[in-house]
Amino acid sequence: MADKWALILGASSGFGGATAVALAKDGYNIFGIHLDRQSTMPKVKNVIKKIQNTGHKAVFFNMNAADPIKRNDTLDEIKERFATKEHPFVHVLVHSLAFGTLKPFIAKSPSDAITKAQMEMTLDVMAHSLVYWTQGLIQRDLFAKKGRIFALTSAGSHTVIPYYGAVSAAKAALEAHIRQLSVELGSMKITANAIMAGVTDTPALRKIPGNERMIEAAKLKNPMGKLTTPEEVAQAIVLLCKKEADWISGNVIGVDGGEYNVNFTGEVVCRPIK
Repeated sequence: MADKWALILGASSGFGGATAVALAKDGYNIFGIHLDRQSTMPKVKNVIKKIQNTGHKAVFFNMNAADPIKRNDTLDEIKERFATKEHPFVHVLVHSLAFGTLKPFIAKSPSDAITKAQMEMTLDVMAHSLVYWTQGLIQRDLFAKKGRIFALTSAGSHTVIPYYGAVSAAKAALEAHIRQLSVELGSMKITANAIMAGVTDTPALRKIPGNERMIEAAKLKNPMGKLTTPEEVAQAIVLLCKKEADWISGNVIGVDGGEYNVNFTGEVVCRPIK
């Protein structure tokens, strides 16, 4: 697998960081796309070190993944520096970008309500960018046949969470993009699936107003009595990269320990077996 690479969008922390490390342990080299300031670079370096400790390569780009010029420049650089003439070499694309505006749609003051620019930015980064990165890989003959595409979604795609409206719209769009890609890339035997994790304590979750209540409610709801971890989600993605998962495509796959099978009031419907 020396020539197999995974391209992770949002590779520096949370689901993206955990998936980068898990895939490296399973034999993949990693291209990491991230956007970090100097203050958070130590976390990035830690992820890179964990990847390198597996004996595989870590090539990271600190950039805005939604910037079309930087996206094209990065893909061109990847092709020029790493591609071989024999065959495409990117086997996995993971979309784990969490950068959007958390504002209500309706407010008395215009400054308190989401704007058109903020709505469009949220949808572009957290949904549409998946399509553009996929296009870039395909158009440069970088995406291998029987490859995998994964996009991290959430329950917000079909439920209401305070301040989460624009992100909810993005997650719903992301799932629609996954369905479309699964059909259009079927002839290349590339599968595309959305991964819906249970509530996970990530930097993105901590930015949502009221996240403390979400965390406590999730602990009560989850039949296993705990939150989902990024590492558990990463291991599910590793499993879905196996050849045995070739026929799984176009789905929203829950990785939550049964959390979303519990009713919304937080009442645990399955009691522990004594």
